[in-house]
Parts: sequence; structure tokens; C-alpha cells
Amino acid sequence: MISDLEYSYSPVREKVRDLREYLDAPRLRRELATIEEKTADPAIWADPARSQPLMRERKRLENLLADDAALARRSDDIEAYFELAKEGEDTEADLAREIPALVEFAEHLESKTMLSGESDPLNAIVVVHPGAGGTESQDWAEMLMRMYIRWGERQNFKVEINEVQDGDEAGIKSATFTISGEYAFGLLSGETGVHRLVRISPFDSAKRRHTSFASVFVSPEIDDTIVIDIKAEDLRIDTYRSGGKGGQHVNTTDSAVRITHIPTGLVAGCQNERSQHKNKEKAMKLLRSRLYEYELDKKKAISRKLEDSKLDIKFGSQIRSYVLQPYRMAKDLRTRVEVGDVDRVLDGDLEPFIRGYLKMRREGNMPAEVNEDDLT
Repeated sequence: MISDLEYSYSPVREKVRDLREYLDAPRLRRELATIEEKTADPAIWADPARSQPLMRERKRLENLLADDAALARRSDDIEAYFELAKEGEDTEADLAREIPALVEFAEHLESKTMLSGESDPLNAIVVVHPGAGGTESQDWAEMLMRMYIRWGERQNFKVEINEVQDGDEAGIKSATFTISGEYAFGLLSGETGVHRLVRISPFDSAKRRHTSFASVFVSPEIDDTIVIDIKAEDLRIDTYRSGGKGGQHVNTTDSAVRITHIPTGLVAGCQNERSQHKNKEKAMKLLRSRLYEYELDKKKAISRKLEDSKLDIKFGSQIRSYVLQPYRMAKDLRTRVEVGDVDRVLDGDLEPFIRGYLKMRREGNMPAEVNEDDLT
């Protein structure tokens, strides 16, 4: 039996090695040391716009280092159990317990490594709406809400209910809640769409099979803080002679200043002051203001794009099917990931679907639409 366990552990050993190489703990420590140097400056704490992003980055690096240490510790423990087994110790029960736990941890960590989008690290705002069908769909919407809340609890995330409108007889007409935690939005980003349930209706006295629909929309909790970091190497500063009406007010020096922010192409200039230094100072203030508006527009564009991506509760936008009758299975219609223990899924175990979606997104194999054959 030990030999079987060692054989099954071989791919896990390779996955742990690959993950640790990807995390690259020495690199993470160097980046963390740089952050620590910056936060050692007392002046930075007077500016939340500078300190808050640094604190978030420090926490991210510390968490990744903790994950790497946990991988090393768990894999070392398993290797030690195998060594003890070779010496005649009975470690079979320990290995049967620790190997699946390491597999689950490694798969969750693998999902995190596939999150590189700008909004992925943010908290997630989840909105659930039932489709047509009255009580049936409203009950299904409540089941979905519970599924995501349980998922958040499994991740040790904070879940806050923002608004719930109860159904007329059972279930909910709508629900909005926030799941706060590292990469909450990135992990849940693939859940947006229509979810389909097939079951024997508990509300049908004839015990007939019903199909219900509900939509889920996940958006990032956009941080209002916008940090404007203007690097000297990104600026082109031109000076020129400012114009005037003549007489004693004619400017005979190149005191006017025009500053171009090369990455964005934004330009700000000032020629009202006689001093080139003052004109430059005012031009920088104007440029900072325009960059703020530019970044604000980008955030608004993200929100608009997410709003536009909301799907109608209809056939073509279905992403997942949960069948309780006549067989039991949860199937993602995009990734083809299937899980036979549908009760476990409804209890918040979404890891296979999340990992499948992130892999598909990384590989660029996003399906254009769902075919009717996929529903069977």
C-alpha cells in the first residue's frame, strides 16, 4: 500500500517543485525588503495614497512567502513519512491524510498563480437574480447565494450581505453581497453568467422535474484611491519664450514650460509666471490633475465594461448546469469540468470549476457560446 501511495505522490511532488520554482522565494524576499525600506520612511505614513498600496503589496508578498513555506513544510513532512515507512514504521494513515491535503492546498495555490489581471486582487461584489419561474427560480437563487457564501467561508474570506430581497413564498428576488479577501474577484471572475438547476421540485405536489435558472454577476470592488506616480524618465520638459502684448511685460527669457507625459501623451503647460521654476511647478500640478482624471476614466471604463458584460438570463449565456435528477452532476459548459458530488459543490466547493476556468483563460480557449448538446 505504501508503494501505491508513493506512486500516486510522484506527480504531486513535481507540482510542488514547479510551484516553488514559480514563486521564487528569494525574489519575493528581495521585493519585500524593498517595500520594507520604503515603509521605514516616516513621511510616507502621512500620505495614504502612497502608504496603502505599499501595505497591500507587502501583505501580498508575505502571503506568498507563507504559501511557499507551507508547501515546503507539508512536502517535507510527507517525505519524512515515506522514510519512516522504509524503516518499518506504520505511517500509512498519516500519508493517506497528508497527501490529499497537500494536493488540495497546491491546487488552490496554483489557481492564485494564474491571477494576473489588474482587478484580480480586489474584493468581489456578487449579485444574484432569479430567472423566470417564480418560486422555483427564487429558491434556486437563494441556493446559489448560499453556495458562494459557503465558498467565501471556506477561503476564510469575510462575507458581508449588502442587500437581500426575499421571495414571495420562498427563496430570494435578488441579493448583493461582498466577499473580501486576497484575489476574491480573480477567483470568482468566471462565475458571471446563468446557472441552470434540474431537480424534482419541492414545491410541486406532483413531484415533477423542473428546470430553473438564475444569473450571477461578479464585479470587483473598485478602490477609490488613485495613486499618481509620475516618474522623471516619463516626462519631456520643453521651455520656450512666453508671448505677451509687448512693452515692459515682454518676456525675454525662456520661462514658459510645457510638460509631456510620454506614456499617456498628456500635456500640461504654463506661461503665466515670470519664473520658469513657478511655471514648471504649476504645469506639474496641471499634469497631475489630468493624470488623475485619466486614471479615473480608466476605472470608470472598467465598471462600464463589466456592466455591459452582464448576461441575460437565457439559454445562450448559461455557464454551468447542476443536475440533481435523474442523475447527479455539476458540469461547467465552457471548460467541460464535471463533478459528480453536486452536493459538495452546492456546499461551496468550487475549486475544480475555478481552476478549470482560470486555466482556460490563461490558454485563451474561451468558447464563443454554449451549444445545446452541452446541457446533457
